[in-house]
Amino acid sequence: MKVEVKNLDAANVGDVELNDAIFNLDPREDILHRVVTWQLEKRRAPARATRERSDVARTGKKFGRQKGGGVARHGDRRAPVFIGGGKAHGARARDFGHDLNKKIRALGLKMALSAKVKAGSLTVIDNLDVKEGKTKVLAGQLEKLGLGKALFIDGDAINVSFARASSNIVGVNVLPAIGANVYDILRADALVLTRAAVEKLEARFNG
Repeated sequence: MKVEVKNLDAANVGDVELNDAIFNLDPREDILHRVVTWQLEKRRAPARATRERSDVARTGKKFGRQKGGGVARHGDRRAPVFIGGGKAHGARARDFGHDLNKKIRALGLKMALSAKVKAGSLTVIDNLDVKEGKTKVLAGQLEKLGLGKALFIDGDAINVSFARASSNIVGVNVLPAIGANVYDILRADALVLTRAAVEKLEARFNG
């Protein structure tokens, strides 16, 4: 599948051949849902357990008489009513993440890329060089391209001038190719790949 390649000034500078096995699949909602759910759950930090009565390191020796002391009959210092004692009904350790097969994760990313192609919201850019890294210059170029809320994916590393220029533009995000993920791709209104990003993504799946 051939796609036009533009520069940031919206001029056509050639075309690129996209691998149909990556960019021309039929997206499945169930696969995309599984991958997005896995991603979001992996972001959640595990809940830390509190120490209950059995977890506190204090003496178990009975410290008072059973009767005649005028106080409650406590057996040891680990009781929750004492300073340094265990917490009553404390939080349990929980891990919210779950495993997802690597093949499903890879398939989900391919389907997310294909979904953008089928929706007509994929643009391939020659490179992300912005003159002097100026935000005003980039804002004008994005207007020419008709891009608003967009995710830009570059090659091995993010273009420094583009990162500087886009840092103050709301809705514009940029990632290296290694950071491409289903959630961010689906969340963006438009996806923009550089030539280097296309090469890296295809090498990632073919390697």
